[in-house]
Amino acid sequence: MKQVALPYQEHEHKGLLKALKLQRMASFSKGMLFLLPSIILFSVFLFYPLGRTLYLSFFLTNSSGQTTVFVGLENYMNIFNSPIFLKSLQSTLLFVLYTVPGTILVSLFLAIIANEKLKGVGLFRTMYASTMGISTAAASVFWLFLFHPSIGWLNQLLKLLGADAIGWLTNPDWALFSVSIATIWMNSGFTFLILLGGLQSIDQYLYESANIDGAGYFYKLRRITLPMLSPTLFFVITVSFINAFQTFGQIDMLTRGGPQNETNLIVYSIYQDAFMNYQFGTASAQAMILFFIILILTLIQFKLGERKVHYQ
Repeated sequence: MKQVALPYQEHEHKGLLKALKLQRMASFSKGMLFLLPSIILFSVFLFYPLGRTLYLSFFLTNSSGQTTVFVGLENYMNIFNSPIFLKSLQSTLLFVLYTVPGTILVSLFLAIIANEKLKGVGLFRTMYASTMGISTAAASVFWLFLFHPSIGWLNQLLKLLGADAIGWLTNPDWALFSVSIATIWMNSGFTFLILLGGLQSIDQYLYESANIDGAGYFYKLRRITLPMLSPTLFFVITVSFINAFQTFGQIDMLTRGGPQNETNLIVYSIYQDAFMNYQFGTASAQAMILFFIILILTLIQFKLGERKVHYQ
């Protein structure tokens, strides 16, 4: 027998739905209120500059940055036909290839050593992390002295070994590699601290169980340490990857894009076009290209790399 809803039951059901809707709206409003400061900050310092950069990339501009002529995709076409930009793209990719694996390997090695329970290890932890507290300008001056062709310690050491001096920052074959070495040293402090924190968060009972089974040091490193550290490694690889594409300070201090544009990374090329040549449209187009390169490669990294991450 079919039941028929009474009028007061229908009214009660509608009232309940209305109350649930109002409750959801209230929860949504509270959530947006909490997010409002972040939304404002992101809008002012991220979304608006991104939209403005995209807008400028379709125009020619004057020296004050005001748009003059709409050129559409012509800025992008000119960029990809420019041998200077193609050289910058090549140098940037090589720089990323040098610095990211180098920083991760050096920092991981130091973190594993500093994680050992040894007497006085706190001093070494402080030493390994000290580069994080040094500004890029100060660190660049330090490496500028090391790389000096005549009085630099590196060439002095080569002379003691009977080898010829190297133009670390003036020789096109060595300049990008030299800046990469300096960058690895500058970035190792932050990466070391993150990896050390990840190592110290691994449960000790895993090592105790492995010791009972008679496992060796390298077996535990391969089967326990690295799998348990994989979320932290994934994080530092992603951050180091993005930071490498955005490197500017040490390039400006050490080589200014030379010699022969060997160290003219994309970010420094953007700086030259925008603030030295006042070609804001071209610079904006390069910035958008760099943004999409980082976005695509980061998405690929998340797609392929996150599969190998072992979450506890």
